[in-house]
Amino acid sequence: MSETGKAKVIFQPSGRRGEVDKGINIVEASRQLGVDIETLCGEKKVCGKCKVRVEEGSFEKYGVVSGQDHVSPWQKEEEKFISPEQRASGYRLGCVAQVTGDLLLFVPEESRAGKQVVSKAARDIEIEWDPAVKLYTVTVTPPTFEDPLGDFERMTQALEKDHGLKNLSIDWYTLRKLPGTIREGEWTLTAAVWDEKEIIKLWPGKVEDYYGIGIDVGTTTIAAYLCNMRTMQVLETVSMMNPQCKYGEDVMARITFHMQNPGGLERMSNDLWEGLNDLVKKACEATHPPTRKQKDENGKSIKDEDGEFVIVESPEEGKTYLRLEPSDIVDVTLGGNTAMHHIMLKLDPQYVGLAPFPPVVHRSLDIRARDLGLNINPSSNVFIMPNEAGFVGADNVCVLISEKPYRSEELQLIIDIGTNGELVLGNKDKLISSSCATGPALEGAQLAFGMRAAPGAIERIKIDPETHDVDYKVIGREAWLKYSKPEEMKTKGICGSGILDVLAELYRSGVVAKSGRFSKDQKSNRFRKNPDNPRQKEFVIAWADETSIGKDVVITQKDIRQIQLAKGALYTGCKLMMRRMGVDKVDSIKIAGAFGTHVNREKALIMGLFPDCEVEKVLSVGNAAGDGARVALLDRKMRADANWVARNVEYIELTVEEDFEKQFMESMQIPHMTDEFPHLKGLVADEILHQK
Repeated sequence: MSETGKAKVIFQPSGRRGEVDKGINIVEASRQLGVDIETLCGEKKVCGKCKVRVEEGSFEKYGVVSGQDHVSPWQKEEEKFISPEQRASGYRLGCVAQVTGDLLLFVPEESRAGKQVVSKAARDIEIEWDPAVKLYTVTVTPPTFEDPLGDFERMTQALEKDHGLKNLSIDWYTLRKLPGTIREGEWTLTAAVWDEKEIIKLWPGKVEDYYGIGIDVGTTTIAAYLCNMRTMQVLETVSMMNPQCKYGEDVMARITFHMQNPGGLERMSNDLWEGLNDLVKKACEATHPPTRKQKDENGKSIKDEDGEFVIVESPEEGKTYLRLEPSDIVDVTLGGNTAMHHIMLKLDPQYVGLAPFPPVVHRSLDIRARDLGLNINPSSNVFIMPNEAGFVGADNVCVLISEKPYRSEELQLIIDIGTNGELVLGNKDKLISSSCATGPALEGAQLAFGMRAAPGAIERIKIDPETHDVDYKVIGREAWLKYSKPEEMKTKGICGSGILDVLAELYRSGVVAKSGRFSKDQKSNRFRKNPDNPRQKEFVIAWADETSIGKDVVITQKDIRQIQLAKGALYTGCKLMMRRMGVDKVDSIKIAGAFGTHVNREKALIMGLFPDCEVEKVLSVGNAAGDGARVALLDRKMRADANWVARNVEYIELTVEEDFEKQFMESMQIPHMTDEFPHLKGLVADEILHQK
């Protein structure tokens, strides 16, 4: 009996969602909702590339109950590609499994055809070399009948004599390898010593280069920086979507999932550590030669006796490869917001979401990698950055030790835009911080055609003030629409940088008024009523023939309100903090996070993301949280700074300010209801800028 009716389907980590007809397979549902899933065999059920995971449970954030009973029964064709363990955890082939009810689906990295573009590149910043882990090489005298001293004591005596290291201990895992290592090196060995206290790894002979990773665990994306600890060079930057996205796009949704689902905290934590292990492995694999299928003399790919293609290395001529393995990583620093910190460590996060929002712990932690389940050198410690407050966490501490406003005369306003907006204002005399619920709207969630930054996402938008015609650029294509044929654009939706552009462009061109409502005087056929909901007005950004999803990409009145809520929260935070500090201007505004890399400063000012200022004072500092994790990795003094600054930043809760609601309402208008923006003169027409 065939299924009829509609089902709600949410794909994570892309965040795309919508209603589809019951009875279609998951791959077809992904096409209809603009999600790219690999289907190399053309849905003939022979490649296994379209694996997805059906999530079990009630997901209040999305208003769905999802489970295996909401897809068609298991098929024999799936056994070849899905192991019993994967089947038990919810994996299905997208070309086989049909939608029979509401679903929350997670598309693993290897099944995604359009990989998300995550801008987390490491900046060239000044770091003083003083890592917590350092290497020391010693040569010891072999034991004799007259001097049968133990290997450990023999080594530590040499380390004290040659390097002044006293009272060293050694982790049991490392001690077990000592006798073989010291003899393999013919009584010369190199020891990795943590904090001048403990030996955590040994190599035979003399070793100079060693490696660590700084990790920024964001609510939406995770970035890792593989560093040579001796030279401080960033060898690889790798990133991934936070696998917890399926539990909700924001931290409150994930806290709620923990509270409503038995074992939810453990599930979320395990997912995260599994993802971090994949990320470490990915970083190490990047230090190996690329691979290819081995071919015979006729150019045909060779298969082994099991029918699998034979894969061989294909190194570039003249290039040297480090060939690192996860066990070569000897130190890790890790920062994330307070909720991510708690979920990661399986600390009950529910009280972080309840006033007065206390974290379980403020100070930093050193935890053995093997205890956390992180597959690096098992004796190594993971340095967990300290938290500031319930909604300003270790990621903000990372930003502070990266930018160091507490050492500056200059009054700085630092805005870290992400799923949660975090703000810092101050200098060496005083620092205050706050957080604001920007929500995931600026990252594409909650918008009709919002999406993550992936090929096909609109990343830049221009609207002609006279004709209201739209020009735009998509990720993965250099040419703008006006230099392309419509069918060449293959547009799917709008990502964060495009969302920041669109509100400013709609306002500057007169499509929307200061209030955020669509203006009555429209000059383009792009403005219309929604065909399915005439009460909902919308503006077409891309026509269906320019898209790969077969439908117009639009911005609705509801979308505009979501963007206004996010930008209004940021503006309100900035204004209230400046008022608390007793200042009406700052020396510089620094925008951090992935948005900091792509934000157009003029358009950010036009939409009213922050109070009026000279455009030249707005600086992009990229992923400063990731930079801070790297700073703590390579300079242990910054770990002490991190603990100090976490306790000496004054956190203010914006929502308890008596006029918060009034300030927030005024901040939602574009650029603001009453505040003047003299620096927009020349950027916005006077009749637009001074409208009532």
